Amino acid sequence: MFQKLLIFFGEGNMNEDKINWCCKQKRGIKIIGLKPHLSDSYIEEAEKDLKEISSTGKKWKIIIAYYSCYEALYSLLMKCGIKSEIHDCSIELMSLFEFKEEDIDYIKDLKKARENTQYYLKKDELKHEDKVKEFIFKCKEILNNLNSNKLEEIRNKIKDASD
Repeated sequence: MFQKLLIFFGEGNMNEDKINWCCKQKRGIKIIGLKPHLSDSYIEEAEKDLKEISSTGKKWKIIIAYYSCYEALYSLLMKCGIKSEIHDCSIELMSLFEFKEEDIDYIKDLKKARENTQYYLKKDELKHEDKVKEFIFKCKEILNNLNSNKLEEIRNKIKDASD
């Protein structure tokens, strides 16, 4: 188990092991029924939050930016019928979609900035607000291009990882 934790938290680049670990966690990755209505709600919430970024202070810009991106990502998971209450596990699933490594790094960095700002009261600023918009737009593009074959392929990869 300790080896799995090391792999999950960054010691190596074995995505399949990370997803496997996530599938075994109580609040980790689970296959559920398809939730297109929740998918729509999450992407709408991401867009609403995005609009709030410009009208708030530095601390909240980072927090809202992260959650806007996370909600957009979670809309993809809901469309596929995937539930994950562990943010790191949700982010790990990005590799199953059409995200580039720089997209994955961006949301990981934003998550870390959010945690530092929210929990450790570190002073930080949201850099590149336009990247939040780009991330949400990319999620919407992926949503629009998700066909039943791709959806089933993603679900099967998670089923395989959880065996």
